[in-house]
Amino acid sequence: MKPLFLIDTDTASDDAVALIMALRSPQLRVLAITTVAGNVDVQQATRNALYTAELCGSDVPVFMGAEKPLNRPHQSAHWFHGRDGLGDHGYPPSKRAAEKEHATEAIISTIESNPGLVFVTLGPLTNVALALQRNPGIASKVGRCVIMGGAPCCEGNVTPAAEYNIWCDPEAARIVLRSGLPVELVGWHLCRGEAALNPDDIRHVLSLGTPQARFAIECNSRAQEAYFEQTGENGISLPDPVAMAIALDPTIVTQQSEHYVDVETASELTRGMTVVDRLNVAANERNRAVWAPVLERGKKTKVYWTIDNKRWKQALYAALK
Repeated sequence: MKPLFLIDTDTASDDAVALIMALRSPQLRVLAITTVAGNVDVQQATRNALYTAELCGSDVPVFMGAEKPLNRPHQSAHWFHGRDGLGDHGYPPSKRAAEKEHATEAIISTIESNPGLVFVTLGPLTNVALALQRNPGIASKVGRCVIMGGAPCCEGNVTPAAEYNIWCDPEAARIVLRSGLPVELVGWHLCRGEAALNPDDIRHVLSLGTPQARFAIECNSRAQEAYFEQTGENGISLPDPVAMAIALDPTIVTQQSEHYVDVETASELTRGMTVVDRLNVAANERNRAVWAPVLERGKKTKVYWTIDNKRWKQALYAALK
């Protein structure tokens, strides 16, 4: 039986490529896509998800979710992905509409009906937190929860301390990490350096000649410019497709370990920081009180440190052929 996937996304350029990888994979079945406010507003994220599904010839149901973070105003990432999240190339609206049901309800019902599924999150964790608040029991029914988010033990991409998805709604991220979900954390660092598509890789993707390959490069045109402005690295960084590649095949991970992880929600300086107990000192006397809510759950997060960059790119190419 094929693995069953549920995907939550704030569909911008790299999310769209991740959706293509899942929707075109013969190895799995995507049960539903839920959308959340993040890189773009939730209405635009929903339009982008529907367009991407149509590009893949998929009729997977799409459910629109939270319009803003739990306790904060929504701050998009237009500067990175373009106003429409897809590089502002004027893609037409999908012929299909989103489902009537709210994403939160769809997440709960999909997990309840399909215990053991793989839950992949590609945006802020607002929908997931809302679902857990309504039905905490779903945490134990998820087989794997692969989260693209965080900057474990390294610099962030929206502040010096934080990666965008976690920073956008840190309260939601904290709820999720404390929920008992079997979290696998795919940090922003895994899409940088040799993992980014270099000019030769980009030419190779375009040479595949499919509509999906052309779209993957074109919709990331603004993201490529923004990534260079941000890091000085020339290429296309694809954090969400890296997360999807790991969801599809966790053996591309070459270094991993399990630790307690929490998220900073109070500090203006380090809001959204993913704090990893890498030296396993959370239970020490000087730390125990602060870490008590995480320790009580007793659930460690699987943190991925390095991947096989060649195999990740091969997985991408296979999806775009």
